[in-house]
Amino acid sequence: MDKLLLRGNGPLRGELRISGAKNAALPCLAATLLAREPVHIRNIPHLRDITTTLELLGTLGARILVDSQLGIEVDPRPVHSVVAPYELVKTMRASILVLGPLLARHGSAEVSLPGGCAIGSRPVTVHLAGLQALGAEITVQEGFVKAQAARLRGTRVVMDVVSVTGTENLLMAATLAEGHTILENAAREPEVVDLARCLTAMGARISGAGTSVIEIEGVAELHGAEHSVLPDRIETGTYLVATAMAGGDVCLKRTDPGLLESVLLKLREAGAEVDAEPDHIRIRMARRPSAIDVRTAPYPAFPTDMQAQFMAMNCIASGSGVITETIFENRFMHVSELQRLGADINADGKTAVVRGVPRLHGAPVMATDLRASASLVLAGLVAEGETLIDRIYHLDRGYEVIEEKLSAIGADIHRVSSSRGAA
Repeated sequence: MDKLLLRGNGPLRGELRISGAKNAALPCLAATLLAREPVHIRNIPHLRDITTTLELLGTLGARILVDSQLGIEVDPRPVHSVVAPYELVKTMRASILVLGPLLARHGSAEVSLPGGCAIGSRPVTVHLAGLQALGAEITVQEGFVKAQAARLRGTRVVMDVVSVTGTENLLMAATLAEGHTILENAAREPEVVDLARCLTAMGARISGAGTSVIEIEGVAELHGAEHSVLPDRIETGTYLVATAMAGGDVCLKRTDPGLLESVLLKLREAGAEVDAEPDHIRIRMARRPSAIDVRTAPYPAFPTDMQAQFMAMNCIASGSGVITETIFENRFMHVSELQRLGADINADGKTAVVRGVPRLHGAPVMATDLRASASLVLAGLVAEGETLIDRIYHLDRGYEVIEEKLSAIGADIHRVSSSRGAA
């Protein structure tokens, strides 16, 4: 099993290209199951979760083609199965996103209850209640969600909680439902908007994406299309925080600052100089960051997927900051690992008080989930001595060649084998 070896190496300088967003690519790939013709998706990141999704689509019978620019064409016409097996779904919660498309396009679906990062309860009840409202018969047997409907019927769906994947699943299902569907208390995340753009290119009739009320007029079928996935705002934010912690001058290209205004605001509050242009962001940091308070909430507020990275920054900041996590109840698992590096953190329930220390010290640490992995990488960039991060398969689920990108801007970071061979 691979690990990452880091040595604190001073400021970061240079340019990085931001990858396409995993959390947008996954629902767009699932949406291809709705079409009657091939769909071409561009700007797909090369990640373990993408590979798993392509395996799942292939298991269902879809034909997958990869072009010379690493765009992916999915031909859903050969699909012959509506069963998403446990062996694939157990590693990735986003696998539940095939439920709505399979049901709407083929009239039935059997999807194993999903796995993924152990960051807290993320029940699928929002998905199931919404599909039942659209006319599906739902049972849960032997770990599988089994759904049937001759054709879904448009209706008004009020979701109990704001759920990104729940919104995406119901949005996809409603595109082929008979009549008009209204989704209330819908997630407003950019990834939901990107999915709506993809579906619209395929012939769906959608309005209101990006607001809390989305309306869909069902159509008889969806056709082929081309779609380019939006930039990854969380990858962007992670490299911005890396520069704020290590210091330096870095330009992130092929990104969109409009996707992470709350993050840019907090970076400026910490003392970074941030210049935002339509397709790139430049960050400069010449001093120790100031500690800041962060409270996570659904978009457009501060994203839960950036909480761990900002906690890492507070660990070496001047002063004390309070981190409040309101989305997931188990998303402070990185605290104990940061403490192994010398961080001063007092976590209690949904709140963590972080008192900045002058320096962290390298140590062996273990990743517990995707974004926790990123926080350990950031801490390792500024820690004295060597930091060895184990279980980086979490990291590979959401960051494309992170060691290559950080090395390109001056970080001392290497992937090593479990035997800790030469770096």
